[in-house]
Parts: sequence; structure tokens; C-alpha cells
Amino acid sequence: MSLDHIRLSQPAKSQLIKLKGATGIKTWNVLCRWALAFSLQDPSTPLVREITTDSNIQLDWKTFAGPYGDIYLALLKARCLRDGEEPTEEVVSRTLTIHLHRGIGYLAGRKDLQSIRDLVMTAAK
Repeated sequence: MSLDHIRLSQPAKSQLIKLKGATGIKTWNVLCRWALAFSLQDPSTPLVREITTDSNIQLDWKTFAGPYGDIYLALLKARCLRDGEEPTEEVVSRTLTIHLHRGIGYLAGRKDLQSIRDLVMTAAK
């Protein structure tokens, strides 16, 4: 497992397709950034620990993180420490996968997301 390439599960792919249509956001990486942020802000530990990354969606870290790679990496490492885990590359990568999938599920489950504006308003609450 590596941060270089981020793979998603088939259910996450389906949820992202739904979110693309609802919000009008056209790229996977932008939606995934929102999803990660929503999950990381939740102080609870994600229930799912193992995710089968079986879809054909793969993002490389630079595409996912864009110019904010250092910030996302710091947030992930801080979350690892907060959850009592050593922020090794493997643990950080697993944390990214788990939180990314939880965030995608969270956003896809919201019935009130019909536009980018709704997404921003949800984040501002």
C-alpha cells in the first residue's frame, strides 16, 4: 500500500458518480478532497478497517492532493497520531483509504446535496 497511487472501491466509484451528477463537480480528485476533509473532521474512528479497492479509479497522490500535498499529508499523520498509531507510510496510506471511503459514503448519503452550494453550506455548518 502506498500514497503514490490511491485506488477506490467499486461502491465508492458508484457514489462518486452520483456525487458528480448532484454537485456538478467534474473531477474525482476534487470530490475526494471534500470527502477526506469531511471524514477527518469527524472525531470518531471509522468502523470499516478493510476496504477492497477493486474499481478502475486510481488517482496518483499529486493529482489527488494538488498543491496542498504537504497539508493533506500533515493532516493524515496528525490523525494517525490522534488515533494512537505510528504514522508510517503504510499506516498513513491505510488511514487515507479508510477516511476517503468514509467521507465518500457520508457525502453520497446526504439527500440535501444538489449543488456545489449545498456542499459548501454543509461544510460551513
